Amino acid sequence: MQQRNRYQSVENFLDDQSFRRWVLEEQDTHAWEEWTLENPHRAKLVEEAREWLLALHVPEETVPGEDVQEALLRTWAKIRASEEDSATDQTPFLRRSWWRVVASVLLGGAVLGGIYRMQSGTLPEVQTAGTSKAASTLIEKQNTSDRPQLIMLADGSSVLLQPNSTLRYPSEFEGTSREVHLTGDAFFEVSKNPEKPFYVYANELVTKVVGTSFRIKAFSDQKKVEEVVRTGKVNVTASNSDREGLLLLPNQGVRFTRQSLAFEKIEDLTQEVHHSQELSTIEKLSFEFTDVPVSQIFRTIEQAYLVKIDFPAEKLVNCYLTTSLSDQPLSEKLKIICESLGGRTSYEIKENQIIIHSNGCN
Repeated sequence: MQQRNRYQSVENFLDDQSFRRWVLEEQDTHAWEEWTLENPHRAKLVEEAREWLLALHVPEETVPGEDVQEALLRTWAKIRASEEDSATDQTPFLRRSWWRVVASVLLGGAVLGGIYRMQSGTLPEVQTAGTSKAASTLIEKQNTSDRPQLIMLADGSSVLLQPNSTLRYPSEFEGTSREVHLTGDAFFEVSKNPEKPFYVYANELVTKVVGTSFRIKAFSDQKKVEEVVRTGKVNVTASNSDREGLLLLPNQGVRFTRQSLAFEKIEDLTQEVHHSQELSTIEKLSFEFTDVPVSQIFRTIEQAYLVKIDFPAEKLVNCYLTTSLSDQPLSEKLKIICESLGGRTSYEIKENQIIIHSNGCN
């Protein structure tokens, strides 16, 4: 443990057998996760190391001995040539240290099949951080439109991705945490799961939540990252700093200066004129309903999430609800409505369209 405290580069982690067992075999998971969370600046480095290790790792398979030997000879020849070409290269990891990364993986005996496929023109699928050995590549959604885009995550969480913003996330959340990566502006409503915390990596800012709604603005070309909390609570830290993070409660926010790694906490968002002017539609609307027609509730959801809801209006014309949907992601909101209506009411989401099936309310 003391040795890993001195790690300063991705290469240090790749040379660590315990780290490789954690990422590839899910061994010693609790110890590694606890160690990572003890010091926030480690998170980004650990994440990068996991990405490299998962990208380099391919499963073992049966390959003819002569083909493996020939592939090894050709590969090592390329490595030596690359080493000579990069003797004056100042890039610390991607080129100058590449041969050491390959060597560490080869020592594990896991890539002989991969070498064979590389030489025969078939490359292994690249995997990403935050996933187990069976997980898939991160999905990347870029909003190039002029209006927010709704993204539904596998755990039921919902994200309203603003224009000129990008979100990267796995198709399934495996392991002991849920991790997404944001560049730009997005409003999150996170499904509650205390056993599996949700992390948002946004430039240098790391946000840890259990279940809440909040907004992050983290554009790469801006000096500050802003975050505001609507419901629940979040813990915000800087990924490359030892400084203690901040706990944000409802109606609080923070401005994080990327160069100085300084936090400016906003104790009361109602006093922030700038914030009030930039509220998105979903942040302005109330989801507290008292004896309200269900058709009106559906209209509120349409406005908030920019979706179209098709429902049997005639069957639900006399249906009224009293409910609180303020601290719920879209999928949970719809589930609560359907359960309250009864009558075998259900829903399905197809991109920006929601279809309600119902025989009427109880």
